[in-house]
Amino acid sequence: MDIAVRIETWPLIYPFRITGWTYDAIELVVVTLRDGDHEGRGEAAGVDYLGETPAGIASAIASMRDAFRAGMDRERLQSLLPPGGARNALDCALWDMEAARSGQPVWQRAGVPAPKPCLTTWTIGAEPPEVVVARAREFAGARALKLKLIGDGQDVARVRAARAARPDIWLGVDGNQGFSRATLEQIMPALVEAGVALVEQPLPMDCDADLDGFNSPIPLAADESAQGLASIATLSSAFSVVNIKLDKCGGLTEALAMVEAARARGMQVMVGNMLGTSLAMAPAFIVGQLCDIVDLDGPVLLDGDRAPVAEYDDGMVWCPEDIWGGAWRPAHVHEAE
Repeated sequence: MDIAVRIETWPLIYPFRITGWTYDAIELVVVTLRDGDHEGRGEAAGVDYLGETPAGIASAIASMRDAFRAGMDRERLQSLLPPGGARNALDCALWDMEAARSGQPVWQRAGVPAPKPCLTTWTIGAEPPEVVVARAREFAGARALKLKLIGDGQDVARVRAARAARPDIWLGVDGNQGFSRATLEQIMPALVEAGVALVEQPLPMDCDADLDGFNSPIPLAADESAQGLASIATLSSAFSVVNIKLDKCGGLTEALAMVEAARARGMQVMVGNMLGTSLAMAPAFIVGQLCDIVDLDGPVLLDGDRAPVAEYDDGMVWCPEDIWGGAWRPAHVHEAE
């Protein structure tokens, strides 16, 4: 197999603010594998808070060219690259290649039930309350919203604004590591009052022990604290939900294993994204078939998307097989992107 890799820049519709970061655009790495008759593709954003960069991801992928030309499968890839963006892009491309070669779609090869549309969250960044109201109303088709919180003194107003604008929807919040246990306890009554259904990663990932013994009235989800399969066993007992992202764990192969491990521990499972086009949502959508909560709104936040596109309708996301992971198709079909 030959590897082609490129870095793309995709502007966002609005600046996207979370704890410690503001994004105006996102850089993505796209890899294409070809064996002459078939191709497989994968997309990665990487994990920027761990120091991953598009250039570094692309370099790691390029370093695998000789290994792929000599023959590569997903099992061997797991031992050659650590979790992260490079392995995610290559792992997903290998799944896509397998589907193309076999004529069997990825969901069947993965042993996942036939895909159905999933209810997905639509994300609002950490904006002033009046902007939160505008975004919540703008996302009129959404039936689930996730609101970014940053611990700046406006979070309660943000949550109340979102709930007032959309009293009908499921509402979750994401702290992106911006709270301490004390500030989490302070804000919790307001979250309960607003009917918040999920609190994602409130504390820094190296402060999980601070949550021990905390009996949260709202389920807590581990995101940054759950980087891959090995982390499931060591999560604080305060977490009842695991947020799986392919960029963190290094691809669909490990993501599916994480679902099994989380279920074995009695936890609920969520699938999320690091932003991206429909090409990144499609493999995560396969994981979404096994999840309790789905957060695959990346393309909604972009000022454009690659074709073919994921479909967003009535708060649901649907990824047709022609985006990624479908049955046999000729190589080079996507060259006109």
